[in-house]
Amino acid sequence: MSKKIIITGASGGFGRLTTSTLLRKGHTVIAAMRDPSGKNKGVADTLTREGARVVEIDVTDDSSVVNGMENALEWSGGIDVVVNNAGVGVLGFQETFTSKDWKRLFDINVFGVQRVNRAILPHMRARHAGLLIHISSLLGRMVLPYFGAYCASKAALEALADAYRIELSSWGIESVIVEPGAYGTGFEKHLMRPSDEERRKDYGAMADDPERRIESFGKMFEGPQAPNPQWVADAVAGLVDMPRGERPFRTTVDRLGMGQAIEPYNKSIEEIQRHIYSAFGMGELLKLSA
Repeated sequence: MSKKIIITGASGGFGRLTTSTLLRKGHTVIAAMRDPSGKNKGVADTLTREGARVVEIDVTDDSSVVNGMENALEWSGGIDVVVNNAGVGVLGFQETFTSKDWKRLFDINVFGVQRVNRAILPHMRARHAGLLIHISSLLGRMVLPYFGAYCASKAALEALADAYRIELSSWGIESVIVEPGAYGTGFEKHLMRPSDEERRKDYGAMADDPERRIESFGKMFEGPQAPNPQWVADAVAGLVDMPRGERPFRTTVDRLGMGQAIEPYNKSIEEIQRHIYSAFGMGELLKLSA
């Protein structure tokens, strides 16, 4: 069944691939991005030719999100699915990120999702139906060195998505998470770096280790055996097409070994959550209302 879907961060990476994938499957797709008439005009024009409706949304701006969502709703007549894909990565020693750096990161990866969800949820609650898909990361479940700030933002996103899952279940609205591993989407070329250069230099011989690591990391994305980011787009499309009430809360998408290791952890957390909710008489909150 064709659905009406809005995707944030549709100008590149997983967002760009997911937009095209969903269009090919016959869905109505609204591609949300920053500056579609300027910096992102090329991709905006391409997606328009493919059949998408492009709207301007900067997830760090309240008015932009509200206006963009209103435009999307007016054009589509209703939205069934939101894919919260917009995000940014970071690289560096955690100590060298200033409070301003942290605020910028969370403004995109966490507060941006909250803005988008707040803008669409009154519409979804009125219909007693809807699906929120949050693009997280396996690094929201574990920590790698030099990605600490990013891991913290994705861990916060996971908590946000889980709380929405529970609080919206009685409204018939689903909230799910996709946890990709490492993919060559160009993401690594646009990583935010910390502002405190002097503090970085204090690390002496280690100071350049983050850059050396990311250069080595990037080699995993070369050659025919490199992870294919299309797998993530396909996973999102699979969730969209699944019957209501049958979607898993977390979906890992990885073939480098991280996902296989984290899946048992995810399952154990679900069991713990079910036990605690049952003990506190809240088990019904984990069940999607008809």
